[in-house]
Amino acid sequence: MEALSETILHRRMMLIINPVAGRRQVLRYIPEITRIFMNHGYFVTLMVTNAQRDATWLAEHYAADFDAVVCAGGDGTLSETVAGVVRCGAPVPLGYIPAGSTNVFSSCHGISCDILTAANDIASGTIKQIDLGWFNARSFAFIAAFGAFSWTSYTTPQNLKNVFGPSAYFFDGVMSLPKIKPIHMKVTSDQGVHEGAYLFGAVSNIYGFPGLLKFPAGAVHTDDGAFEVILIREPGTLIQWQAAIGAVMTGNFDAEAIEFFQSGELTIESNETVAWALDGEYEGGGSGETIEVKNQQKAINLIVKRDG
Repeated sequence: MEALSETILHRRMMLIINPVAGRRQVLRYIPEITRIFMNHGYFVTLMVTNAQRDATWLAEHYAADFDAVVCAGGDGTLSETVAGVVRCGAPVPLGYIPAGSTNVFSSCHGISCDILTAANDIASGTIKQIDLGWFNARSFAFIAAFGAFSWTSYTTPQNLKNVFGPSAYFFDGVMSLPKIKPIHMKVTSDQGVHEGAYLFGAVSNIYGFPGLLKFPAGAVHTDDGAFEVILIREPGTLIQWQAAIGAVMTGNFDAEAIEFFQSGELTIESNETVAWALDGEYEGGGSGETIEVKNQQKAINLIVKRDG
């Protein structure tokens, strides 16, 4: 192993750790993660979150002073860190070490769920620019959703997530289906107007949500300035229910109850209270609130594994 005195630490890295993510396994790897980055010339400053939005505050106030920001935690930690990096106003590269229960974002971008492999890939990685979403004044990294299944990532018990992974969301969501009521809304996009009573809706920039949602093959490009939007009306019969569930899980969106389109901007209007989730975290929404959703193309400088 190279001695520290032989290593030139010429770059500064901010390492944000969520100590309670997933099974809390990231804690035991902190010394090894730090050493990996130091071996690649980074002077590492470790910051540990203690409450919700800590990662956003830390990144917003300090990210501009670093050459790279890396967060270790679940999708919520990633989303918070992205928000802070964007707010800091500097194009700081962002690395992500998945340490949550499901790690939806990492599966979309080929980021290893092995903690040390992910750290090594970041240390020697390259920049991939991807789109950022805006939900009024709040940013999101990969999905904004409402209705059926959208709340399951923040209501599903942690022990179920740890045991079943992404399937836990599906099981928890199915058990909650009888409580779902369709929400009447009007969605105006680049492609026209969609209006109706919907059980589920998602504005997304990922290939799918493991165990719940899969977009049609070839439809998703994470740097094209457009979202993939899916709206599901209430099916009238059991057969239509089965067709709708099968469609969203397989990516074949031919079911009668499904509306699918792509758009860079959306205006969403409803007189009802809509409970939204951004990147799997509860966002809420007031009665009669108009939501403006916009895509900011290539706004995130994501550090990914270098080819070859």
